[in-house]
Amino acid sequence: MLYEWLGVGMFPEPVLAGVGFAIRQSNMAGKVIVVILFIGSIFAWSVMLTKMKEMRVARIMSARFLLAYRKETHPAGLFLKRSRFEGSPLYMVYDCASLALGKALEVRGADPEELFMGGVGSERRCLNEIQLSGVRNVAERTMADQALLLENSMGLLATSASTAPFLGLLGTVWGVMEAFGGMAVTGTAMLSAVAPGISGALLTTVIGLLVALPSAVGYNMLSDQLRRMSVQMDNFTQELISDIEHHYHKLS
Repeated sequence: MLYEWLGVGMFPEPVLAGVGFAIRQSNMAGKVIVVILFIGSIFAWSVMLTKMKEMRVARIMSARFLLAYRKETHPAGLFLKRSRFEGSPLYMVYDCASLALGKALEVRGADPEELFMGGVGSERRCLNEIQLSGVRNVAERTMADQALLLENSMGLLATSASTAPFLGLLGTVWGVMEAFGGMAVTGTAMLSAVAPGISGALLTTVIGLLVALPSAVGYNMLSDQLRRMSVQMDNFTQELISDIEHHYHKLS
């Protein structure tokens, strides 16, 4: 049974006995709904734990990347040193923008390995407004792609948080309806006749809330972290483009 799988140590014995009794008294629809909610809970927790780990890695690696980037005197310094910061969305923006910068310089006949030189001493190492705009577009497009990757699977959490209570309520209403229907058929108005059915029906609402509450909390926490990371990516993109323009902008 479900309460046996959860483990005796997690809940007091009277609670476990009540849950077990409610499961036994549930109708088939209620049991199906409980199974659906249980499976949904597994997926929701998997998404939450995976996304929390992913966001933790993104925060740590992005902090390391920003520290290393701001120590460099040239925007392409880390790129030419082949430094990598896997897991950081900011680094992905930087890497794609640096590749686009190298291609723009190649078009002008410059060796991409001369990125350190900037616009000093050679027209080939200067970029006009259109070329800089191309680099900017690559950086902004990569930033948008990284934001979408970070938001991947968040819809499942939102669906779990919003749908689970209503699914549990459906099971409760269905169970109560059957309990009173059975009372009408038997002609018995005693509480003992309907209490077991109602107990089983209410279980689906409890399970629905147990699934929805962690999902809602996890969704809100992750949404806040995603918002912060998105703002950080936007700020870094503007900083990177400004640094590139400072080193490579051709006024005429």
